[in-house]
Amino acid sequence: MAGQFAKPRSSDTEVLDGEKVTSFRGENINGYEKDQRTPDPKRLLEGYFHSAATLNYGRVLVGSGFADIHDAGKWDLDFVQTSSRREEYQHMVEEITNSLHFVHMCGVGAESPHLQTVDLFVSHEGLELGYEETMTRKVDGKYYNVGTDFLWIGDRTRQLDHAHVEYFRGIENPIGIKVGPSMAVDDLVPLIRKLWKDPEASAGKITLITRYGSDKVSDLLPKHIAVVKAAGLKVIWSCDPCHGNTIVAENGYKTRPFDRIFGELEKTLDIHRMAGTTLGGVHFELTGENVTECIGGPQGIDEGDLPLRYTSYCDPRLNYSQSMEVAFLLAKNLSVHNELAPLNLKSKMRKRSIETSDPSKHHRATQSI
Repeated sequence: MAGQFAKPRSSDTEVLDGEKVTSFRGENINGYEKDQRTPDPKRLLEGYFHSAATLNYGRVLVGSGFADIHDAGKWDLDFVQTSSRREEYQHMVEEITNSLHFVHMCGVGAESPHLQTVDLFVSHEGLELGYEETMTRKVDGKYYNVGTDFLWIGDRTRQLDHAHVEYFRGIENPIGIKVGPSMAVDDLVPLIRKLWKDPEASAGKITLITRYGSDKVSDLLPKHIAVVKAAGLKVIWSCDPCHGNTIVAENGYKTRPFDRIFGELEKTLDIHRMAGTTLGGVHFELTGENVTECIGGPQGIDEGDLPLRYTSYCDPRLNYSQSMEVAFLLAKNLSVHNELAPLNLKSKMRKRSIETSDPSKHHRATQSI
C-alpha cells in the first residue's frame, strides 16, 4: 500500500542509461536515480513514516464508509464495456444488492458494522532485518513483530541456516512462506517445522504462498501439497499469480501478461479441489491508477502501450480495470469450485423468501413455491 520499500535483487548491479550502477533495492535502502544508489540508513525512518501515514489514511477511508457493502451498486464497471462479461458482472452486483435486502429482512440492520466496514490487516515481506528487529517487542513473555500483522519470508531468504529463518522462528506472528520453482519438495516440510514450533497448538500459523508461473504450477503444486498433507501440517494455502509470470518485453519493459496471471490462479484452484485442500488467500500487486504495466486484460494493453503510463520503479502492477476484472473472474471461479447454486437460481430463491415474509404477498409467494 505504501510502496515497494525493500526489494530482494538477484544481482548487486544493473545497467541504467547505459551505465553499470548499484542495484535499486527499494526506497528503504537507496534511491532510483543514478546519483542515489548509495545505501542510506536514514531511509528506514522515511519508510516508516510513509508506511504509517498510508495506514492512517487507509483507516480514515475505512471509517468513512469506503468499504460499505451497500455501495456495491456504485462500483465503476465502465471497464467492462469492451468485455463480453459485462452483463455477468452487473448480475453479480445485483446479487450483492439482493443479498443485502435478504439479510435486512432477517433482522440485520443497515447500520450493522459488519456491513459497513472491514477490519484492516497488513503484511509485508520481512527482508530488511535491521528494520524488523526495531519493530520487535516482548508481550506477555513472547516476541511479536508489532510493525505488521503478518510477515512473510521470501523465496531468496529462506535458507535454514540463515539469519532470516532464525528471526522468523522466534516471533509469534502468523508467517507466510513464498514457495516457488526453486523450492525442492524435500526442503518444504523441514522449513515449515523450523519456523513452526508447535503446529498442534497453533493451526494455521503458517501460510504457504505459491508462485510458480502458469507453465509450472500444474507440475509443482501437487507435489508440494502432497508432502505437506503427508506431514499432517495444517497450513493455509495462498496463491501469488504475479511474480512467477513476469517477463521482459521486446522493448525492455518488465511486464506480466494478464492471461498468465489468471491462468495460474485457475490452475491453482483446480489443483486444490482435486487434492482436497482449500485455497485460502490470494496475493496480487495492483494499483487503482490507470497505469500500463501489465499487458492484456479488458483494455487489451499490448507491449507497445507499456511506455505510456509505466510508473513503477520495481514490479509491474495490475491497473484498476485489470484488478476489477480479476476480482470478478475469481468470484465466478470460487462460485463454481464451491458448487454454489447458479446466481439466477439463488436470486429467485431470495426473492421468494422476501415475498413470503410479506403478509400481503403470502398467497402469491406460496403458489410460486
